[in-house]
Amino acid sequence: MNDSTNVIALESRLRHCANVITLGVRPDFLDYSKEEISLIINSERIYYPSSFYADMFDAMGKKIFPSVHTYRFAQDKIKQTALFKLLKIPHPATRIFYGKRNREKILSYFDFPFIGKIPRGSALGRGVFLIHNQKELEQYCCLTKVIYIQKYLPIGRDIRVVIIGERVVHAYWRINPPGEFRSNVGLGGEISFDKLPEKALELALDTARRCGWNDVGIDICGCDNRYYVLEANMKYGKAGFKKAGIDYNQLMEKMIRNGEI
Repeated sequence: MNDSTNVIALESRLRHCANVITLGVRPDFLDYSKEEISLIINSERIYYPSSFYADMFDAMGKKIFPSVHTYRFAQDKIKQTALFKLLKIPHPATRIFYGKRNREKILSYFDFPFIGKIPRGSALGRGVFLIHNQKELEQYCCLTKVIYIQKYLPIGRDIRVVIIGERVVHAYWRINPPGEFRSNVGLGGEISFDKLPEKALELALDTARRCGWNDVGIDICGCDNRYYVLEANMKYGKAGFKKAGIDYNQLMEKMIRNGEI
């Protein structure tokens, strides 16, 4: 069991956990007080160190949660896609196009309709577009310098699998609202706890392990009798936990207390 006085977090994710002291993220390390610096230096592990400090703590050998790899791939669909291809993780056909000349090659690889995404920094379904024709393609291309095009899979729902530590802690269906191709809860997607396919859960857990991610919401879809990893969300929402009656803060307190994370 961890000594609660040594359970330190920087980001605010665990601010409501009774056994965690949250210090905040201060880019100038000397802005921390002497007492806070002592806590950081002497703590066995730092929780949610932020993308700013994650690499630094990792370089000095300090244990962190989530893993440094979790931070490195957060909100970067380009890096995630490259990693999926390297690891041969099933992922919808995707290509990245840089520069105006390469954009002209899009239609030699994809037929309408297809998906266009803002590849970095977008979340909650924003920055994802279903492109039906040349006009919509041109409108999308005006929004981003790096063009991220993905095969459109005609699905009406997908699965959000939340993995914390080394296990699946929660999973549920996300059902597209009427007239919407996206299933995001923030866009009106419905949460369902109908029976989930074990193969989808196994794929999500295997993906997280192989990618080195230990705090992530992985989106899985089924199409043509096969499951695909759509993307990984390191800043996943808690609506699914709330609807299932799971107290996220108590869950995290318990996992910290038990040494699971």
